[in-house]
This record gives sequence, C-alpha cells and structure tokens, in this order.
Amino acid sequence: MSSESLSIARPARALLYLHGFNSSSASPKARLVKAACETLARHEGRPFACLTPDLSYRPDLAWQQAEAALESLGHEDTLLVGSSMGGFLATLLAERYGLRAVLINPAVRPARFVADYLGQTLLNDASGEQFTIDNSYFDQLTALQWERIVHPSRYLLLLGSADETLDCREALRAYAGSRALIHPGGDHSFGVLPEYLPALFAHGGWHVPRSLVLS
Repeated sequence: MSSESLSIARPARALLYLHGFNSSSASPKARLVKAACETLARHEGRPFACLTPDLSYRPDLAWQQAEAALESLGHEDTLLVGSSMGGFLATLLAERYGLRAVLINPAVRPARFVADYLGQTLLNDASGEQFTIDNSYFDQLTALQWERIVHPSRYLLLLGSADETLDCREALRAYAGSRALIHPGGDHSFGVLPEYLPALFAHGGWHVPRSLVLS
C-alpha cells in the first residue's frame, strides 16, 4: 500500500475547521463541527482536538491565521474542513502539507468573486467590524491561487446543486477525480451538513456508528 493510501486510511487525530469569508467561529457550521468532534471524542474515549479559529476578512491574514492554527495542532494527521473561502484555504494547506480535506461549497477562484465587490463596505456580524473591499483583496487572492490538485483522493466535496453564490460545476472540474457528494437543491449555506457528518468524519478515518447522534 502506498504512503498516500496509508494517509487516507489512518484516523485523523485532529480537525481544523476554516469558516467562509466574513463569517466566524460562531457560524452554525463551525459550532456544529465543534460539537460533533466533542461527541465523537467522548464516544471513542480518546482525545480529538478540534479548532474553529476566527479568520480575518483580509485574505493574507486569514491565510497566516489558518497556517498558524494548523501549526498549533501539528501538521500530521489533521483533517481539514473548509467552507466557501475556508475551502480555498483548506486546499492550500492540504496541498502544502499533504493532508486530507473536506470542502463544503469551496471557492475555487475567489479573486474573481471578490472583484464583483470592489468598493463595497461590509459588516461582520460577529465582531461588528466594518471593512471595505479594495484592490488589495484581489491581489492577495491572486497571489495565493493554487494551479491544480496533485492528489484528488485527499479531498471530499460536499456541494449544493442550487448554490446561489458559487457554481458547483466549477468545483467538480477543479477537483476532478475527488469524491463528491451533491445535495439536490442545496444552497451555499449547506444547512444540510448534519446529514453529511458521518461522511465528513469517515474521510478522516473515523467510523461513526449509526446509533451515535452527532448533531
């Protein structure tokens, strides 16, 4: 068996959840994943570290924060989970450190998306902070952009077929060869995530008994 196959089969010892652009660790998905990790750890009777850091709205700072969070967990055997922009950052980490990742409606080329919001002032509901999207956001995301996926088997895609923000077909093309679960009628918020938690943890090598309620 190859080292790639071994890394996929071995249970992850930690999980890092990366929220989307202008979201926070208080988002429903972040809180759900955190609670599910705690439930699974209690059931298994062994520690399972889980971090859901708050990430900056500035792409360069968000990348630094995501990498620092991974450093605190250790690079080996950490399962990455990222939503939207967090999926973009999770891909960067997965490619750099050879990790598994679950991507929820990931942003594939976020610089193009941000370009539509140049000059707009946004509010972060969690922090109450206001900020304006300027050209530096586009430049930072362009500099971070990955070119291609080296090991598609590292990824599990959770996609909504009716995502109103990002076209799931772009993710299917960019992550060709990766396993993808598409929820019919699912939107960008992917509120059906509780249904997919067993698949999420299975991608990290964890077996979730049917009797165990994670949500």
